[in-house]
Amino acid sequence: MAQDEVIGIDFRELRSAGTSFSSLFVDYVDEFDKIAKFYGGNFRDDVYWKTTLAKVSTRTIDRSSLVHVLGEQNRNFHCGVRTLANIDSLLNDNTVAVVTGQQVGLFTGPLYTILKTLTMLKLVESLAQRYPDYNFVPVFWLEGEDHDFDEVSSVKIVTGTNELGEYRYEVKRPSDEENLGAVGKIEFDESIELIFSKLEQDLSQTEFRPKVLELVRTAYQKGMSFNRAFAHLMNVLLENSGLIFLDPNDKQLKRLLAPLFQRELAQTPRFCQLVVDQSAELEKQYHAQVKPKSLNLFIFHRGGRYLLEPRPDGYSLKGTRQHLTKEYVTQAVENTPELFSPNVVLRPICQDWLLPTVAYVAGPAEVAYFAQIRPLYDEVKIPQPIIYPRASVTILEERADKVLERFSISLLEIFRDLDLVKEKVANQVADLNLDEAFGGTLVSVQEALEGLNGVLQKVDPTLIGALENVQKKTIGGVEGLKERAIAAQMRQHEVSLRQIDRVSSVVFPNSNMQEREINVLYFLNKYGMEFLRWLYGEMKIDLFKHQVIRL
Repeated sequence: MAQDEVIGIDFRELRSAGTSFSSLFVDYVDEFDKIAKFYGGNFRDDVYWKTTLAKVSTRTIDRSSLVHVLGEQNRNFHCGVRTLANIDSLLNDNTVAVVTGQQVGLFTGPLYTILKTLTMLKLVESLAQRYPDYNFVPVFWLEGEDHDFDEVSSVKIVTGTNELGEYRYEVKRPSDEENLGAVGKIEFDESIELIFSKLEQDLSQTEFRPKVLELVRTAYQKGMSFNRAFAHLMNVLLENSGLIFLDPNDKQLKRLLAPLFQRELAQTPRFCQLVVDQSAELEKQYHAQVKPKSLNLFIFHRGGRYLLEPRPDGYSLKGTRQHLTKEYVTQAVENTPELFSPNVVLRPICQDWLLPTVAYVAGPAEVAYFAQIRPLYDEVKIPQPIIYPRASVTILEERADKVLERFSISLLEIFRDLDLVKEKVANQVADLNLDEAFGGTLVSVQEALEGLNGVLQKVDPTLIGALENVQKKTIGGVEGLKERAIAAQMRQHEVSLRQIDRVSSVVFPNSNMQEREINVLYFLNKYGMEFLRWLYGEMKIDLFKHQVIRL
C-alpha cells in the first residue's frame, strides 16, 4: 500500500459542504478560547492532562468489581491475553482508561466506528510515552442498550459495479411500532443468510473476498447477538490491540450505578435543569446538540425500553398508556437496578462513574454535547474526562486520485458541490469546438474543388459532372466524419461523468462524508486484513483536520 503524505482540510472549509462539523466543533479544535467556559480544559494543554490524571487516579471507585465484570464479559467475547492483562491492571490506582463508544451497528457500522477505535488505540500509545508514571488502557463502551433498531440494522458497502448497496437485517416483529428493547441483546436468526447471499453477489471479486465473507459469517451467525457479533468482529480486526469491551447492560454494573439512578429519581428535575441552564448559555453562540428530559432514565418493561416520565402520582412510560407507581419504581431501582437505563444525557456520567476515565475519544456531535453536560460532572463530583476529537478521514484510492488529477479537481470541490464539478468536467471535454474545426475544413475542401472547375472547363467540359460527384462525396464524407466525431465526444462526455460518479460514490457517497456512510468491509475486500494496520500507521491523531489519505 502506498505511503503518501496526509492532506489536511480545515473543518471550517467543510462546514459549507453540509457535513456534520458544527461551528462548536470547529471552534473546539481551532479556537478553544472561544468555548473554554463550556469544558474542563483544553485537550492540547499538558497541564490539564496532568491535573486530570491526578484527579482520576485518586478517585475512589470499586476497581475490584469492575475488573471482575470486565473479565467475565471479555472472556465471553473471546478477547486476547493482552486485553485480560489490561483488565487486571485496572486494579492499580495508576491505571486509567481512555474510552470511546458507539452503537453496535451491523458489521461495525459506518467507518467512523473504526476511526474512533483506532484514534483511541493511538492515543493510548501516545499517552503511555508522555506520562510513564501511569498505565493507560483502551475501553470501548458498547452502546447496546439503545432501543433504536434502525440505527444498527443496516450497513452500506460500495459494490463491484460502483454503486452504494445497502444491506439491512430485518427482525420479526408484529408491528413497526413495537419497542424491541436493548438492541444489543437481539439475536440473529437464519434470515442473516439473505445478507450474506447478497454480499456474495455484490462484492468485487478479489483475492481477499473469501476471507472477508468467512470473517463476517463467523461473527454474525445465527444465535449471535448484536453485542457479541460486534465485539467478536472487532476483536478479530484489531487482534492483539488490548481493547477492552464494556457492556453496560449488566446486572453487576447496574448495581454499581444504582446510587446514580436513585439520585436522578429523587432529585428530578435537578439534572435536567442544570443541562437546560448550560444549554441556554451555549445557545447564545451555538446550536445545542441534545435536549434533556425532566427524568433522564429509561426502564425495561415487558421486553421494551421506555423513557420514564414523571407524573404527580408516579410515572408513565413514554409512548404507552402504562403507569408505574412511585413505590414500584423506588423499590425497583433499589432491588433490580438492571431494569434501568440512562439516556444520552446521563450515559456519559454513568460511564465515568464506573471507570477511571481520563479521556473520551469523541465524534463531532459528541464533542458538542459534552459542552452541555459539564455541570453534571460537578454535581456528582467526578472529573469530566478530557474530550479528544477522533480522527476524521477520507480514503482516496489510486484510481479515484488519477481521475481527479486528470480533470484538475480537488476533493474539496467534490465535498462542496458535485454538480459544479460535473459541469467543470463537461466543459473540459467540450473544449474542442467540432463545429468550428469541421466548418473550416468543409470551406477549404469546397474552395479547392471549385478551383478545379475553370481548369476542367478548358481541358474537357464533360468532366464537370465527375467533379460535382467528387465534390458531393467528399463533402458528404467530411460531414459523416463530423457526425462520428460528435458522437465520440458525447461518449467521452458520458464516460467522464460516469468516472466522476464512481469517484463520488466512494469519497462522498450520498453527498455525505465517506466515514459516515461506507462500512470497512469495502476496503477489507479490496486490500485485505492489512488495511487496518496500514490505516493505523497512516492516520494522524494530532492533526485536527479532515485527513485525506491516499491509498
